[in-house]
Amino acid sequence: MLELRPFASLGGAHHGWLDAHHHFSFAEYHDPARMNWGNLRVWNDDVIAPGTGFPQHPHRDMEIITYVREGAITHQDNLGNKGRTEAGDVQVMSAGTGIAHSEYNLESTPTRIFQIWIIPNQAGAAPSWGAKPFPKGQREGFVTLASGKHGDDQSLQIRADARLVAANLKAGESAEYALDPGRRAYLVPATGVIEVNGLRAQARDGVAVAEESVLRVTAIEDSEIVLVDLA
Repeated sequence: MLELRPFASLGGAHHGWLDAHHHFSFAEYHDPARMNWGNLRVWNDDVIAPGTGFPQHPHRDMEIITYVREGAITHQDNLGNKGRTEAGDVQVMSAGTGIAHSEYNLESTPTRIFQIWIIPNQAGAAPSWGAKPFPKGQREGFVTLASGKHGDDQSLQIRADARLVAANLKAGESAEYALDPGRRAYLVPATGVIEVNGLRAQARDGVAVAEESVLRVTAIEDSEIVLVDLA
């Protein structure tokens, strides 16, 4: 089963400094049919204006992944962590018992991110933050960026039964991703136009996947694809 969720159908709001689109219910956007997809709770498509960002605010008991599409995001938290994560790279914050952080675009151009929240396996763990580079030019097929699954030791670690992968495909190229029985996926092309098992999706559309064993993704145009494999 594949369900296309066109970008134009997403919730969202334009706050001047932030142009936000929500694949699932978030903030003032509420849709009972789009509360979550498995243990995926949030997928926000955010464009942050230069010199602006999210001032310090708290989270707890959530795995929060930031995938930077363009520009860079600068993180600081009350644990003393600081870091700048640029396009193609990923940061992970395990909120655990509680963490307060800020995220700013200190660049001279807009920063575009996907912010992805996944429900953790258990509550009450110690909070943490980490980031890692994943150069777009070094991806062959789907590359694992963050994972809570056994054996994904080269990726950023999360405390959830999920895996975040990404691929960069030239027009005409294809890549496959296998889903174990009972698993779901949510896929978004950050750029380009793709077909997923014959279903066409434009840049920033969402594709909700269930009851599929293999996903074959073909780029109609040069495309950057982000996918989460979920419980």
